[in-house]
Amino acid sequence: MGISSCLLGEQVRFDGGHKLDTLITESLGRYFEWVQVCPEMEIGLGTPRESLRLIGDPANPRMVGTKTGTDHTDIMVQWAEKKHVDLARLDLHAYILKKDSPSCGMERVRVYGESGMAQRTGRGIFAAQLLRRFPLLPVEEEGRLHDAGIRENFVERVFAYHRWKEFLTTGPRAKDLVAFHARHKLTLSSHSDQMYRKLGQLVAGAGRRRMDGLLEEYGRLFMEALRARATAARHANVLFHIMGFLKRAIDSGDKAELVASIENYRMNLVPLVVPLTLLKHHLRRHPVPWVMDQVYLNPYPAELMLRNHV
Repeated sequence: MGISSCLLGEQVRFDGGHKLDTLITESLGRYFEWVQVCPEMEIGLGTPRESLRLIGDPANPRMVGTKTGTDHTDIMVQWAEKKHVDLARLDLHAYILKKDSPSCGMERVRVYGESGMAQRTGRGIFAAQLLRRFPLLPVEEEGRLHDAGIRENFVERVFAYHRWKEFLTTGPRAKDLVAFHARHKLTLSSHSDQMYRKLGQLVAGAGRRRMDGLLEEYGRLFMEALRARATAARHANVLFHIMGFLKRAIDSGDKAELVASIENYRMNLVPLVVPLTLLKHHLRRHPVPWVMDQVYLNPYPAELMLRNHV
């Protein structure tokens, strides 16, 4: 996983400091190998250094020194193009960027106009290049990852992207894509009904298309679907759908308990892990192969405990 170096405690900030984020290092650090990057250091600015800011057109800003006005935009763009070639070789599965940075900020970076007033409408120069070069790559800012829902969504996308890339290495045929899609049906349904149907239609015609174009389109839409935040209402619908497979196997008391648990989750009285744990308990006693094969039940290591907070 690529990451802004300062978030790992490296003293590479303009003031010689760092922005160590222990939420990232202590939770995600157990599952990922970090590839740390500090664009400003790597273009030779050193530390401590003059602070930078974005100016001009928010859609195509310039990155300049706050005191001298020295323009570092072109050298940053040229370096980023070469750096992204190196990063592509490393086969990244995700990237965490430093928020508000004129080089690394993903969104809402200050851009100063001619009046000297700033608008939070920009994107860091390196971040913009990264997102263009790796459109499927799960990317987030460390500030946003402190929101439990965004953090859960990001990690789910990371592991989904890993599964997709591993799938592509197998030389898949149409029937293999159908099977991959089938395992992710409940996951996709929890994120976006519209994208779930769109991907289903794509897979339904898999045998009539060239595989290279089909896989490219499916991968793009698959990752786009997962970017949509799963809501409590959509999760509840999926949970009730799973419960439907158990209606003949469990008694009325168990059904009432499950319904109450799912409704309590829908109303934000309990986290997602509560009804899921109850469903898994019944599935262990009354296995349903199609449901047990769904990625939705185990989208990432349970030890991350992300569903304890959403």
